[in-house]
Amino acid sequence: MDRIQAMQIFVQVVTQGSYSRAATLMGVPRAAATQAVQQLEARLGVRLLNRTTRHVSLTLDGDLYFQRCQVILGDLEDAESTFRAGRSLPKGRLRVDLPGSLGRLLVIPALPDFSRRYPDITLELGIRDRPVDLAREGVDCVLRAGDISDTSLVCRPIGVLEQITAASPDYLKRHGTPATPQDTAGHRMVGYPSSRTGRPYELEFVEGGILTQIAAPTSITINDAGAYIAAGVAGFGLVQGPRYHLDPLIASGQMVEVLPGVRPPAMPLSVLYPPGRHRLPRLRVFIDWLCATLAPSAVAVAAE
Repeated sequence: MDRIQAMQIFVQVVTQGSYSRAATLMGVPRAAATQAVQQLEARLGVRLLNRTTRHVSLTLDGDLYFQRCQVILGDLEDAESTFRAGRSLPKGRLRVDLPGSLGRLLVIPALPDFSRRYPDITLELGIRDRPVDLAREGVDCVLRAGDISDTSLVCRPIGVLEQITAASPDYLKRHGTPATPQDTAGHRMVGYPSSRTGRPYELEFVEGGILTQIAAPTSITINDAGAYIAAGVAGFGLVQGPRYHLDPLIASGQMVEVLPGVRPPAMPLSVLYPPGRHRLPRLRVFIDWLCATLAPSAVAVAAE
């Protein structure tokens, strides 16, 4: 058995959590799957898997090797897909990282359309609001809202998301409604921490082209965008977020927009991917689809 096939079997054993299921998927006897992993361990000189009668789990070395195998096998599939592109629809595995609220509210509801167009592309989605190392974690592209600081990645702008300030009716009944940005200093806000500093972002308002930042006190700080908004609904204080997320809550009466004439700055929305990856047909069609799908939610669509 060649090394590539052994890697494929190892990845399937980890993914399926079973030698038997991996062997069935790969079309080999179970004994051959077991031997393939053992040969990899002997060649590497490390144990890759912890084995019990019920399941298998990765060792620390195994976890590192598993990540590298995913990248290597993905690159191999990418090389072949590039030359198949003109003869068939794109196919293969695509790993995409999405922010929580964007993924849950905008992208995932639209994904059936993408799957109908490209049935042979298998999507693996990571939903998180923290930065991700694309190379180390084998991610093909990420969707990000906010300013982009990583210059090692290619950035394709989609547009900007309009943001608003809001609070629950109960909070405003207890604390009153601020009439100016400066009034918010006497209020409470829900904290959302910066990934760089760990400190909560300040409230931001743009008036006459001038940015004003207000550091209101916090009772709670949350590092998940969906939970951050939920804390606002629960009455913990003022929140600022994308209109697409807050508008349904305002329409249902769970939130009220505050200072509608002085809003936060719009938030850039971009797709990021490693240099050279855009040549891959499956990634190219996904990014094109994603941009077209999200453009209506952006108040201005940037040029590519």
